[in-house]
Amino acid sequence: MAKRMPMFYSAILLTAVNLLLRFVGTSFQVYLSGRIGPEGIGLLQLVLSVGSMAMVAGMAGIRTSTMYLTAEELGRKHPERVVWVLSGCVIYSLIASLSVAAGVWIYAPQIAQYWIGHPEVVDSVRLFSAFLPVNCLCGVMIGYFTGANRIGTLAAVEVAEQFCTMVCTIALLSIWAGHDAAKSCQAVILGSGLGALLTLTCLVVLRIREKAPKSQRIPIGKRLRQTAIPLALADNLRTGISTVENLMVPRRLGLYQGIASPLATFGIICGMVFPILTFPMAILFGLTELLVPELARCNASGSPGRIAYLVKRSLRIALIFGTLCSCILFLGAQGLCQKLYQNAEAGRYLQWFAPLAILLYCDAVTDAMIKGLGQQRASVRYNICTNFLDVVLLYLLLPRFGILGYFFSFTVTHIINFILSLRRLLRISGVHINISMVLRTLLAAVLAGYLAHFTSSSTLGVAAGIAILGSLFILLKVVTKEDFYWLLRLIRIKNRP
Repeated sequence: MAKRMPMFYSAILLTAVNLLLRFVGTSFQVYLSGRIGPEGIGLLQLVLSVGSMAMVAGMAGIRTSTMYLTAEELGRKHPERVVWVLSGCVIYSLIASLSVAAGVWIYAPQIAQYWIGHPEVVDSVRLFSAFLPVNCLCGVMIGYFTGANRIGTLAAVEVAEQFCTMVCTIALLSIWAGHDAAKSCQAVILGSGLGALLTLTCLVVLRIREKAPKSQRIPIGKRLRQTAIPLALADNLRTGISTVENLMVPRRLGLYQGIASPLATFGIICGMVFPILTFPMAILFGLTELLVPELARCNASGSPGRIAYLVKRSLRIALIFGTLCSCILFLGAQGLCQKLYQNAEAGRYLQWFAPLAILLYCDAVTDAMIKGLGQQRASVRYNICTNFLDVVLLYLLLPRFGILGYFFSFTVTHIINFILSLRRLLRISGVHINISMVLRTLLAAVLAGYLAHFTSSSTLGVAAGIAILGSLFILLKVVTKEDFYWLLRLIRIKNRP
């Protein structure tokens, strides 16, 4: 096995790569919105929602399972058994993905007409099903390389994939699709599929070239089922309900008299606001990706002290970072959306959702740690309850309150999900939250947002908000000297196997 980098440097590398990829992806979303307009973006989001449901069903929890089982074997000092982990995961993935792909291909006309409500996207649905097994096998290989902490290799391949996807998609849009929304959907899906094919080829070749130690065959089926099936149930239910939600939102919004074009409004929220809201999360992505295998290794080797340290430090990072991003997004919403989309409505909606960045970023880190500690079944229960509640609230509130109903439902369900997940994490890790520190952090955010909001321009407001927030963090002792010393120790640490 190759030497693995310390977790800090792996997280930095993953963060840099995913920040680059997220920047490219957001820029491409801006390009698409200018090319096909809000209604075209809304149609694309509907197609991708159905595609996402098919992808999750075909993936069937295999990506996280491969990562978890690989890290578990390495944590037990049995690298020779990883080959059997990979073999079982590949077989499982092929069975699940081919079954789902066949179903989507056969029922594509019905999906396009009755689910999406636009029969012209039937070719896009079938094209997605053709690449579904490739994407799922990519999930297996990415899970392996992440679990083995081969982050440098994985980062290089993901950059190549994104480049291939962008080049192919832009070429198809320019040469063939034009401004046609249905053809644009096909171009995006085909470009993404070709990028996934490149990634799968590269990762398989790299795995074959490894000199993997040999061992006797080990039973992997039971462990794989115990790990993958709860994840698959959780992901399928969450994505299925999310897809129902996305397909339902434009129709229920149409019953609200204050909205002229429900599909365009849906496109603004999902295709313009959410990409900006979640863009800074790319900086946390490296941490969340590495927490799953790292905590799995610690759990397998029996290191409760290390687990408690990672939980406390990760939650602290997520809270401070989420607060900073929330302040920046709230103050810069109007100027940013005007420059990117020339759409004042998107800026107004981004200001609504910006304060929720604190919750969303902390929830992402909490969810990763729960998975790393093997609490997939708890995640199933929480996601079923909150997603079902979300659909019920949207169904009832959208015709009466419009987008305000959407915002209320989004906020309530995410708060409930985060509280349940955090409670579970704290109980199994034995960690206690410093409530005083949380309140001081939120107080600093409110004061910084309020004071900087009186500035004359969006850019000046963002700069003032960052300065005020940083000063309040120090004055209120949210960030202390110990945090700076901790960061210096991480930077100075030497590479080790």
